Amino acid sequence: MELRAVRGMKDILPEQAARWQRLERTFRELVGRYGYGEVRTPLLEPTELFVREIGEDTDVVSKEMYSFERHEDSLTVRPEGTASAARAYVQHNVAGVEPVTRWFYIGPMFRAERPAKGRYRQFHQAGCELYGDVGPASDAEMIGMCAELVTALGVRDFVIHVNSIGSGPTRARYRDELTRFFEPHRAALSEDSQRRLATNPLRILDSKDPRDRELAATAPSVVDVLAEEDAKHFDGLRRHLDALAVPYHVDPRLVRGLDYYTRTLFELKITTGELGAQDALLGGGRYDDMIGNLGAKRPVPAIGFAMGIERILEVTAREEARIGPACYFAPMSEEATTRALLLAQNLRQSGHWCEVDGRGLSVKAMLRRADGLASRLAALLGADELATGTVTLKDLGRHEQERVPTTQLAEAVARRLAMPPLAAEEKAVDRG
Repeated sequence: MELRAVRGMKDILPEQAARWQRLERTFRELVGRYGYGEVRTPLLEPTELFVREIGEDTDVVSKEMYSFERHEDSLTVRPEGTASAARAYVQHNVAGVEPVTRWFYIGPMFRAERPAKGRYRQFHQAGCELYGDVGPASDAEMIGMCAELVTALGVRDFVIHVNSIGSGPTRARYRDELTRFFEPHRAALSEDSQRRLATNPLRILDSKDPRDRELAATAPSVVDVLAEEDAKHFDGLRRHLDALAVPYHVDPRLVRGLDYYTRTLFELKITTGELGAQDALLGGGRYDDMIGNLGAKRPVPAIGFAMGIERILEVTAREEARIGPACYFAPMSEEATTRALLLAQNLRQSGHWCEVDGRGLSVKAMLRRADGLASRLAALLGADELATGTVTLKDLGRHEQERVPTTQLAEAVARRLAMPPLAAEEKAVDRG
C-alpha cells in the first residue's frame, strides 16, 4: 500500500522550505519596522469562538471547519488567525497594559474546502492585527504596508480594492436595501444565496456562483447608504492613501467572507490571471466589535489582514539562484575524511554551511555532487594535502583553485565568497 499525504495537504521539502524561510524572513523584518511583535496561538480553539465571531452562516463555519468533540470539549482546528489572536488579547487583558497593540502571526490554518491552485486544506497564513486605534490613518498605514510587503516579495502586478461596509446602523440599512433588491430575483439565486437572503444578504455579494455574481453586479452600493460617521471614516481612509501614494480602487461590491468586519475592507488582488478566479493574495479589514463581543472590559477597535503564503509563493515561483554549501569537502582517504570533519567543524563555527562527503567516492564523483548542490567551493584533501597541512580549494563559481594552509582556510573561504561568481557567458568563455 502506497501512503500519500491527505488530499489538499502537502509536504514542504528542504529545497522548497528555503523559499518559505526567505518569505517569512522578509515578512518578519518588514512588519517589525512598523512595530509588530509576534503572537503564537494554539492550533485548537473552542468551536464557539469561530461560530460566534466568524458567523454561523458563513462557508467557513457551515462547510469548512475541522471540528470534533473530545473530553466533553467542542474543539476546532483554527481556520483563520484573527479570532484566535483576539481571544488571546482579551484573555490576557492586553488592553489594560497597552493602549495600542500590534501583533503578527505566521502559521498553519485548516479548512475543508475544495483544493485549487495555490489553495490547500492545510494552508499557511501570515497576518497582522492592530488593536486600540479607531482612526482611518491606521487603516491606510496597514494597507500601505501590505503594498510594500508584496512588492518586497516580488509581486508587481496587483491592485488594491477598498470598500466600507459601515458600522451597525449602516449595515442594518444596507441589509434592508439588499433584501428589497434580491427578493424579486429569489428564484434566480443559488440555493445557498436563497437561504442567505433571510439570514444575511451581504453574504450573497461574496458568492462565487455565476448566477449570484451576475445579479450582485447590479445590486445597490453600500457606499450610497453609509452613515455620516462611516462616510467620514471612509473619506479619511482615501485621503491618507492618496497622501501615501498607495494605488487603490474603490470596490463597492467587496464583501469579505467573514461576518466580524465593520467599516474598512480591503483585498490585494493579482492582475496576471495566474490564479484564475481566486486572485486575492491577501485581505483584511476593521473588526471594531469583536473584542467587546469576546468579553473585554471595554470595546477596543481593531483592524487586521492575512496573506496566503502558498498563494504568494505560487505567483513568485520564478527561477531563483540556487543556494548551496559554502564549502564541500572531498576527502580521498579515511585519514583525509577525519581531517575534513575537523576543518568543516571549524568553518561551521565561523558561520559557514559546510558538508563532508564521506562515501569514499572518486574525486570526479565528489565534485559532481558539489556542483549538483550548487556549492561555491570544494575543498580537496588527498595524500599531498595531508603531508603539507594544506587544502586544495576549488572555486566552482570562478573556475579557479589554490593551495591553502589549513590554518588559513577560514580566511580563504571568506575571501572567495566575497568575490562575485562568473556570469554564465563569462564561464562559457573561460571554458574556451
